[in-house]
Amino acid sequence: MRSPILDYLDTVIEQTAHVDSGALADYIPELAAADPTRVAVALCTVNGTVYASGDTDHHFSIQSMSKPFAYALAIEDYGLESVLDHVGVEPSGDTFNELSLDPETGKPRNPMINAGAITTHALLKTEHGSSVERMLNLFSKLSDRRIEIDESVATSELGTGDRNLGLAHLLRATGALTQEPRTAVEGYIRQCAASVTVRDLALMAATLANSGVQPHTQERVFRRDTTRQVLSVMASCGMYDAAGDWLSTVGIPAKSGVAGGIIGVLPGQIGVAAFSPRLDMHGNSARGVDMMQKLSQDLGLHLMEAGRPARSSLRETRTATVDGQKATIYVLQGDLVLSSIESLVSEIINSAPGTDLVIFDMSRVDDVLPVARRTSSDMATKLINRGHRIVLVDPEATVIDFRDSQGRTVERWSRQQLENRTDDARRPGQ
Repeated sequence: MRSPILDYLDTVIEQTAHVDSGALADYIPELAAADPTRVAVALCTVNGTVYASGDTDHHFSIQSMSKPFAYALAIEDYGLESVLDHVGVEPSGDTFNELSLDPETGKPRNPMINAGAITTHALLKTEHGSSVERMLNLFSKLSDRRIEIDESVATSELGTGDRNLGLAHLLRATGALTQEPRTAVEGYIRQCAASVTVRDLALMAATLANSGVQPHTQERVFRRDTTRQVLSVMASCGMYDAAGDWLSTVGIPAKSGVAGGIIGVLPGQIGVAAFSPRLDMHGNSARGVDMMQKLSQDLGLHLMEAGRPARSSLRETRTATVDGQKATIYVLQGDLVLSSIESLVSEIINSAPGTDLVIFDMSRVDDVLPVARRTSSDMATKLINRGHRIVLVDPEATVIDFRDSQGRTVERWSRQQLENRTDDARRPGQ
């Protein structure tokens, strides 16, 4: 049985198919040769479950999405105060490749633009390997697989990296850059040429959502305070001169890359990633931005929305005798958002109910977001199509429309009806 969350991600791709504006990053020959029709989207919960749709196995270079992770590694190496001596945290209002220096200190404005990212890369400690090797090891740890450099992309960027080299020389002249300019730029470019998929990026973003703990391995990669700092800078600076518009419309910490990728983080809940190579005027994926806006609206991701718990919505799964037959009862709780109802979806997908009668007890549910309503409805429809009889205990009439293509729907009971019809000694709520 296929997860309805995957069905939802398919819909996100379908509903953004009309977005064909923007252009490839033609100033880098290898990126200019990319297939503009490629598209993918993925999300990863903080428990490590990855859902992905589209060209999920397509590899592309991480580019500027590497910047938050390099910044985090520099903070881990030296501490925040030391890093702030070299790179600021103020939004620049400039495009990604502008030279944005603080007029008083001469430091780059922030680590999300190229000037700040080159400076950040040059800060990384090299006692236990080169800065590039350390970044590849970090990417591999975050994605739970070995990440390598796309050498064709690295060569292409190195051959067209005069502007970055010029930035590095100016940074060296102001005293912001302590490393030799060409060495710093070559290391930074190779960092950006790491080859990833949307699945990798969703896991990387989920590590930030999980306060620095990798969801699969449970290894603490970054300290909690490091993650907080990185997410703060991503929120204010991650989308370059479109950062203000992004924060008001999508409302999550994010970072884009000129190969067409975008990562986003909802702290405590999920990491998301989108990919589509055509870029808008700000250097962000045009279709990727549209996909992220839809995800934010549907999933209730905006940071300025009322806070919702990220705990599992599945309080309990048990069997009981109801109306003289065995039944599987799923007891739900709290607010149903995608990240919380995912536990119910995973339970049903991985361990299908072994009884014909399936009951969803929503007595403890407070609110249901639209995407959770749709996911729940799709899940029930799949169960109906597999021959299950579905009962919904919905005392507050939460308006979840469980219905299949033939119009078959579910039975609705009150909590009292469930208690009266349950033969077991242990009644619901006991």
